[in-house]
Amino acid sequence: MVTGSGPAKLYPICVRGKFRMALAPTLNLDGSTVTSYTPEGKSKSLADKFEYIMHGLYKMSEDDSSGTVEVNVVAIIIVIAYISFGALQLMLKGDPSHMSEFKLDQRLFLLMRKM
Repeated sequence: MVTGSGPAKLYPICVRGKFRMALAPTLNLDGSTVTSYTPEGKSKSLADKFEYIMHGLYKMSEDDSSGTVEVNVVAIIIVIAYISFGALQLMLKGDPSHMSEFKLDQRLFLLMRKM
């Protein structure tokens, strides 16, 4: 089990435990921006399908050194994205085509559910 302070105490996950994690720019099923808090049971949202939700702010890495990895003499570009959830920082590395939907200073929701 993860130990320490912060989110680990709120949503403990075992070392070999399986969970589903998703990132979404909104909790609204129609894709509209979240403008206010709606108490549970008032309207359907992505929150109904997950057990733990955090709200954070997305930033893209400006570090050029994170850029390329050579595999069989082919340069592969890697993008690093950072999402801040207050005391919790998330770093994602991936292909630019998978990261193209993210916008600088975009607000994101991290949703988790144990499998």
